[in-house]
Amino acid sequence: MSPARVVRHGAALAWRNLVKFRHTPDQLLDIMLMPVTFVVMFVFLFGNAVSGDWHAYLQFVIPGIAVQALMFVSLGTALSLNTDIRNGIYDRFRSMPIARSAPLIGHILGDSVKYVLAIVLVFALGLVLGFRIDAEAPAIAAAAGLMLAFAFAICWIATLIGVAARSAETVQALSLVLIFPLTFGSNIFVPTGKLPGWLQAWVKINPVTQLSDAIRGLLLGTPAYATIARSLLWTAGIVVVVAPLAVFTYRRRA
Repeated sequence: MSPARVVRHGAALAWRNLVKFRHTPDQLLDIMLMPVTFVVMFVFLFGNAVSGDWHAYLQFVIPGIAVQALMFVSLGTALSLNTDIRNGIYDRFRSMPIARSAPLIGHILGDSVKYVLAIVLVFALGLVLGFRIDAEAPAIAAAAGLMLAFAFAICWIATLIGVAARSAETVQALSLVLIFPLTFGSNIFVPTGKLPGWLQAWVKINPVTQLSDAIRGLLLGTPAYATIARSLLWTAGIVVVVAPLAVFTYRRRA
């Protein structure tokens, strides 16, 4: 099947995923409420303790919470895909004259809207509270590109979990085992230097830390190019390793 037809089929199924939001808008509740909850909770509960002033802490934590939002949205991606597979929808897709990879492509493209929405909500609330971006348009575009690229990589991890797990409970367990060490074992909420020495070794190599530092630097006018490079390497590495595994697992199960 030609690449153009594969793209067209994937886009059609991506639209299917978007239409589902109109019929079941409750799927968007976690995307809307979770970032708002984390921003309010961490800024006002821990801002003074970490930085001495929650206004100063806001400049540090908002980019990190945006990255955390991407991680937690991936749980919904894995659950949605797993539900579709268990309900037999993907069996129906197999009987249709479409590309075998189209359902997977459509799912990833459709859920990309969730990631964009989560990022926009975090920064919109941050701007309302006083977060200020001190960067030119190219740096802002680079930060957005880094987050979307990382979201694409995380999408593949969620896809692998969704197609490999046999139940929704297994999806939740596997996703949380992945999400919690990566998000709370990073410098999203606390600078690396303030963490215990034994924990700093993990935090420094954590891909969430690398991305958070890269986004902070770009948006606050102090870009760290080494951190940006490491973030891109992590993103590329995740896609190269996990995407083939997800496709292989999907083909075996579907």
